[in-house]
Amino acid sequence: MFTIKTDDLSHPAVQALVAYHISGMLEQSPPESSHALDVQKLRDPTVTFWSAWEGEQLAGIGALKMLDDGHCELKSMRTATEFLRRGVANQFLLHILDVARERGFQRISLETGTQPGFAACHHLYLKHGFVDCEPFADYQLDPNSRFMTLVL
Repeated sequence: MFTIKTDDLSHPAVQALVAYHISGMLEQSPPESSHALDVQKLRDPTVTFWSAWEGEQLAGIGALKMLDDGHCELKSMRTATEFLRRGVANQFLLHILDVARERGFQRISLETGTQPGFAACHHLYLKHGFVDCEPFADYQLDPNSRFMTLVL
């Protein structure tokens, strides 16, 4: 499997995958509906960021943002292109859910796109028990956004 580690976002491959993630979101959603965090925002103290590696190769990234004492948000899940369909996202999601539970959160939510390119993400989240919900935190209703949550 892959090694997932807490990351400080200093590695060039990690920064490149974050940039790729942002550009991919902007290709599918209008800028006002794209909520991907850049490297600086991922370094916020309320965010824990991880990278997944296979040896020296970056396989994926993901983050968890604390919203309040009981609620957190899944952010910036992205698999590197050469690792697609190898279980990276599934392993990453399981890791983040375990951490959220260990930290005592009662709920984890996420915002994702509604375009066809997000279908694999929707399938993954539904498989792990996420359900559709209303906008949370500072999000607003948006036809380009799908909001999902999971009680932990």
